[in-house]
Amino acid sequence: MSFVSIQFILFLPIVFVLYWFVFKQTKWQNALIVAASYVFYGWWDWRFLLLMGFTSACCYTGGRLIEKYEGRRSLQKGITAANVVVNLAILGVFKYYNFFVENLDVLLRSMGTQVDWPTANIILPVGISFYTFQAIGYCVDVYKKKVPAARNVVEFFAFISFFPQLVAGPIERASDMLPQFRQQRKFDYARAVDGSRQMLWGMFKKVVIADNCAPIINSAWEHVDMTSPFNLMVVTVLFSFQVYCDFSGYCDIAVGCARLFGFNLRANFNYPYFSRSIPEFWRRWHITLLGWFRDYVYFPLGGSRCSKLRCCFNTIFVFVLSGLWHGADWSFVVYGCFHGLMCSFYVLTGLKTKYEHNVGWQRILPSLKELLMMVTTFALVSLARIMFRAQSLGEAWGYYRRMFTLEVFNPTGGVLGLKVIPWCILLIAVEWVKRNNNHVLELSGHGLMRYQWARWTLYVALVVAIVLCQSPKQDFIYFQF
Repeated sequence: MSFVSIQFILFLPIVFVLYWFVFKQTKWQNALIVAASYVFYGWWDWRFLLLMGFTSACCYTGGRLIEKYEGRRSLQKGITAANVVVNLAILGVFKYYNFFVENLDVLLRSMGTQVDWPTANIILPVGISFYTFQAIGYCVDVYKKKVPAARNVVEFFAFISFFPQLVAGPIERASDMLPQFRQQRKFDYARAVDGSRQMLWGMFKKVVIADNCAPIINSAWEHVDMTSPFNLMVVTVLFSFQVYCDFSGYCDIAVGCARLFGFNLRANFNYPYFSRSIPEFWRRWHITLLGWFRDYVYFPLGGSRCSKLRCCFNTIFVFVLSGLWHGADWSFVVYGCFHGLMCSFYVLTGLKTKYEHNVGWQRILPSLKELLMMVTTFALVSLARIMFRAQSLGEAWGYYRRMFTLEVFNPTGGVLGLKVIPWCILLIAVEWVKRNNNHVLELSGHGLMRYQWARWTLYVALVVAIVLCQSPKQDFIYFQF
């Protein structure tokens, strides 16, 4: 079930009413969350429920066993490793089986050996990477004694399957979420209003900007040789807006939806296009994924508490894994490697990447230096995203080769995306003004927004824009991951 569907518009109020006005006890609310989440997820394909249920059961049992064998560290380590291996094996089969088989076949052929490895037509379960990482994180945290093992099976299944963040994050930690499932929850009107506002803004970004960018971008990628180099550059920029508005729009809806039910989810985006460097960008983009890799891969490898060369290796390794997490193709590996190399450059040179305040602190506009840094970072991120969008390295190379000619500065044949570019400019302008807030529609009650009529005028304007600017329905991009 997608957030931008009639089914969800009907589903959400029903669950909301049952949650607050029928199942008032915490244990029944948690049971309702599990049931609602399995309906939500099973709407795509009921068979996917078997995998999620199996993952949940394995990790719940694993956590209890780790707790049971306290003091027998080698046995606890074996249970944790078994859980990690089982979950990664499931992810590997569904997401990477054909990739590894095809590349192994190429390698063996180059060595003079021919083996007909069978490939499989495997349907990738929606969001499997997200809930698998969440489950693995729980097992490791129990082993490291960062969290106690969950005793209530309903609470644990609710933690893994919580429908607002189930299929595209944020990737939550047991230390943050399990206590929220245990505590009594009371309806908070102010929190519900704020959550609804964040959902509205997320819907605006998804429907008005991301979905209207999609047809332009898809058409250009299908006809690269027939699209002018200038317009390919425009499409490159538009794709950055599409990915951002699509994914951050989903996360806004997820975080806002969770607040309707009394839960706080982690922020997954923090105005990333106002970053002054690539490392700062990755501290603001897909925050929970990079945080997961930092805690469960980067730090165990030694993190930054080692030589600069070793730190660079750790950084590149993490980003290559991050690239592979996004998809089973060499273009994603190169995409991750590029960002790893860029971050390593800052490690080797010692250039500043951490700042005490947000860009343009206590100023209306950024300084010229800050502006140049933001534009450079955005340009590098956008150019790298060509590899993210391409189906193969060859396709990415063809796009780069076509775009990087002198004609890139010659807008012959008109400019693509003239209808959506104003929306992108509006987005940047509004986010700049609200860059110190948790989300754009976090209204402080000061100025014009202290008047109810002004707030409702804004809400109606956004709803009208969503209704009038609908493009052919586009799935959330991160559903494929």
